[in-house]
Order: sequence, then C-alpha cells, then structure tokens
Amino acid sequence: MGVYEFEGRKPSIGKNSYVSHTASVIGKVTIGKECYIAPGAVVKGDYGEVRIGDGTSVQDNVVVHARPGELTTIGSSVTLGHGCIIHNATIADEAVIGMGAIVSDYAVINSWAVVGEGAVVKMRSEIPEGKIAVGIPAKIIGDLQEHHKEELSRFKETYRDLARRYPEGLKKLHD
Repeated sequence: MGVYEFEGRKPSIGKNSYVSHTASVIGKVTIGKECYIAPGAVVKGDYGEVRIGDGTSVQDNVVVHARPGELTTIGSSVTLGHGCIIHNATIADEAVIGMGAIVSDYAVINSWAVVGEGAVVKMRSEIPEGKIAVGIPAKIIGDLQEHHKEELSRFKETYRDLARRYPEGLKKLHD
C-alpha cells in the first residue's frame, strides 16, 4: 500500500482497515477501524490533517485533502463515492457523497445527508441532517426516508466486507 510519512507527519491506519497498494495515504492522516481505501484513492495530510472515522469507504479515485494547518474530517460509516473530491470540509457520520461530487472548503455535510452524483457543494455551504442535495450548485431536493437509510446501510456493509476480505482474498496475477 502507498502509505507515506511526510516530513515527520505519519499516517495512522486503524485495525482491520484495508488500503489498496495503488492508493496514496500521505502525512498526518488518521484512518479508523474497518475502513476501505480503494485503488487510486488519495488521502493527503501533507500540509493539513485528515481524520477518517470507523467503517468508512473511500472508493476508487477519491481525493481527500486539507488546507495548510487545517482539518478535513470524515465521520464514521461515511461513503465517499467513486471519484469524488473532498477539500477541507467536514462530513458527519453516515453521510453519503455520490460519485464525482465535489465538497469544497469549509462545507459541512451533516449526518445521513446525501450529496448526489456530480453535485458541487460550494465553499461554506451546509447540507442539513437527513437531506438529499443534488446539482451545481447543490440544492436540497428532499428528505432521506427510512427505506433509503436501509438501502444505504447495505451498501456501507458491502465495503466493510471488502475491507475484511481483500487482505486475504485479493491475489495479484501478473507483474
């Protein structure tokens, strides 16, 4: 896996977390337990700091970064969908960021909020708890229903399962 110290700033990876060998985890980054960090993901705490809670999935080609001297926080059981960008923002527990979405500086995504695929959450914006936001810029279109939470919980468990299975089950076939 691509886990790198940067000028004395060392990442910490929690128990039973999986970090792909093609992911990059750099500098002052804390990753909780049972997280899944997919191929191509980049989590950078080179100038700032990144904290990721337990059971979170950082899917393929996601970028997470923080401004110099600042903190990007990703809560527990968060889904960061393929190719999304999180820059110097706060993502609360159970939130879902859709594929290709951008969450910009100082934005706050509250618990069980969903940011749709390709949406752009502008600087200093906030998505309230349990709301669904889509578009450019992201606008709230409704409330997350209980059946949505059940379905999203199943998806979240899928990635926790991969974090458990990949270390033993993934076998490289050729160089």
